[in-house]
Amino acid sequence: MSPAATDTPHVPVLLRPLLRAVAPVEGTWIDGTFGAGGYARGLIEAGAEHVIGIDRDPLAHRMAASWLGDYEGRITLVQANFADMDTVAEAVDGVVLDLGVSSMQLDMAERGFSFMKDGPLDMRMAQYGPSAADLVNTADEAELADILYIYGEERASRRIARAIVKARAEAPITTTLRLAQIVESCLPRAKPGQSHPATRSFQALRIAVNDEYGALYQGLMAAERVLRPGGKLAVVSFHSVEDRMVKRFLQLRAGQAGNANRYAPETQQDAPRFELTPKKAIGPDAEELAANPRARSAQLRVATRTDAPAGPVDADAIAMPHLKGPR
Repeated sequence: MSPAATDTPHVPVLLRPLLRAVAPVEGTWIDGTFGAGGYARGLIEAGAEHVIGIDRDPLAHRMAASWLGDYEGRITLVQANFADMDTVAEAVDGVVLDLGVSSMQLDMAERGFSFMKDGPLDMRMAQYGPSAADLVNTADEAELADILYIYGEERASRRIARAIVKARAEAPITTTLRLAQIVESCLPRAKPGQSHPATRSFQALRIAVNDEYGALYQGLMAAERVLRPGGKLAVVSFHSVEDRMVKRFLQLRAGQAGNANRYAPETQQDAPRFELTPKKAIGPDAEELAANPRARSAQLRVATRTDAPAGPVDADAIAMPHLKGPR
């Protein structure tokens, strides 16, 4: 989710180009990753009559209590996973998704998302179920290596998994800094300008704990089901795997995926469920980068729903990463 401090007005990444791409903003919208409410407020100010905000994190709901009344019922909050958005509403005019972890989650040491601050190794967005500590202390070495490699694209995954298993045999790994130190011990020291050595490992564990790729896969299909013809889908992603899933989903549903094998017979294309509007991703401009350098990796993709009936999508067709084991 878009970076913002919890004690300052929330200005989401790519809000201005998003509102331009989906204009005119009207009717009922779903903000499927409500967070601090920046997109929801932006949509209301741009002309939406009603925004249904969905967030599985109880913190988002507690934070909104102080300002939600200012919108006189035009913003409704629902505690749920955006993967289930079509059970919350129907025939909406737009859906916005801002993927990943939010700054308000990262900035709170007690949530256990950040390797920069010591805290309990938690990482649960919904604040219930197995935590990152549970995963780190119970998964076998092969499963840990798969999680780090497949979800975090960490090349040293086997070495790090081996070090985790060795360290937890001495004492359970329960804090963020201890895990970060274990990961750091397996990797070269970061050069100036490079990301922290634990970045990919923490990302991978967070994705596994919260089933983020599964939620995105289900959420894209739910958005297709819940949007009325002419409705807009806008998705902001912050790393390549998520953006690739969104890109391939939209290409597939717009009838632009093509054949994987040029020698194979052409497969019959279903009627397009979306039109790409625009055809390519939108990134941050110089003004946004100057104000918020953490927006540099953000990609916005927008599509317009057609009147073709919704249907299922194969996870492999949109390059959803899969673990080999039971998780």
